[in-house]
Amino acid sequence: MSTHAQSDPYAQGAETSSGKIFTVTGQDWDTVVGGAEEGDERIIVNMGPQHPSTHGVLRLILELDGETVTEARAGIGYLHTGIEKNMEFRSWTQGVTFCTRMDYLSPFYNEAAYVLGVERLLDIEDDVPEKAQVMRVLLMELNRISSHLVAIATGGMEIGALTVMTVGFRERELVLDLFELITGLRMNHAFIRPGGVSQDLPPGALDEIRDFIVLMKKRLPEYAALCNENPIFKARLEGVGHLDLAGCLALGLTGPVLRSTGYAWDLRKTQPYCGYEDYDFEVATWDTADSYGRFRIRLEEMWQSLKIVEQCADRLAGLEGAPVMVGDKKIAWPSQLAIGADGMGNSLDHIRHIMGESMEALIHHFKLVTEGFRVPAGQAYVAVESPRGELAAHVVSDGGTRPFRAHFRDPSFTNLQATSVMAEGGMVADVIVAIASLDPVMGGVDR
Repeated sequence: MSTHAQSDPYAQGAETSSGKIFTVTGQDWDTVVGGAEEGDERIIVNMGPQHPSTHGVLRLILELDGETVTEARAGIGYLHTGIEKNMEFRSWTQGVTFCTRMDYLSPFYNEAAYVLGVERLLDIEDDVPEKAQVMRVLLMELNRISSHLVAIATGGMEIGALTVMTVGFRERELVLDLFELITGLRMNHAFIRPGGVSQDLPPGALDEIRDFIVLMKKRLPEYAALCNENPIFKARLEGVGHLDLAGCLALGLTGPVLRSTGYAWDLRKTQPYCGYEDYDFEVATWDTADSYGRFRIRLEEMWQSLKIVEQCADRLAGLEGAPVMVGDKKIAWPSQLAIGADGMGNSLDHIRHIMGESMEALIHHFKLVTEGFRVPAGQAYVAVESPRGELAAHVVSDGGTRPFRAHFRDPSFTNLQATSVMAEGGMVADVIVAIASLDPVMGGVDR
């Protein structure tokens, strides 16, 4: 090491792993181990960060003795976006457009956690209209289905069950079609806003939702038929990625990983929000504490989510024309937006409405959109049960129109701590299964 590096506090030397290091980018295993010389006691393998089985840009540093993993470490930070920091430079409502992009497989949960925190600071939790709360639950549960479909589809693909992948993404398209119908976008919706949701359900949405429920009740059994008692599938998952209740509690793991130990911890039941206490559903658990149990839990949770979506559709049918945003015009972001005949922008009717009502209304509209509303000084921590576990937002206000700080407790980040515990002592092939059973989304890990 040069003398310059020694004097630089930010470039201090570090002991690197001894022995050869191999970087795996998806080639055959034979070509990797073929490079290891006879007599080498161990090799270090860099799996990722662009490996097809690392759920995005995750890097796994594996120390191997033959094909047995003796040490596993997760290298993260390749997808860092600075979202949390960026939110400090935008209004409270604009913050939703940032956080929806974090865990991109469950955007509505990111939005909900953040918005519930803002509403707690504003002290308007009890003022949010019933219809807005029901729509939030509807979208979150549809989102749970779409997220679990991806977890099962990609997990299946990684162990060679390609049919599971193709049918998983086929069903997810149907959910994304519903999202597009309701919010206008397939992902990154920014639809859940402080005070309610951005717009009412479009005409015909309830019929589409009901058709989806009927279809999914036919399609979900296909996953069970393909996987549940499939001896090859079970052999790859049973006993792999084992982590008991004590391990989960020590590491702060939540979601299907925790429930696979038999512990029925689900925030929708234990700490209800958005009116979840009024819905009839069960918390899915398993008792094997392994990858197979986590798969079975996700399958059962899709059934339970379908049950909740059905209840939401019935409720929304009785709330036709009800408001979807708080009545306080100092907070309520303009939500009665209409699209022009060209399919773009606002319609002339809407422009005439805000321009013609009064000069004060126009000024208020302009200030609300450009500057935003003020939030009383304080801090709030609100958690929701995302598809991967406890997703929470810690929002801090200094009394201004922008968040002083917004920090998210993302379950993917916390759950990823289990990588080494689950992988060490097992085979290389089992690392893939263990990571897939955690279902980490790197957008949520790196933020």
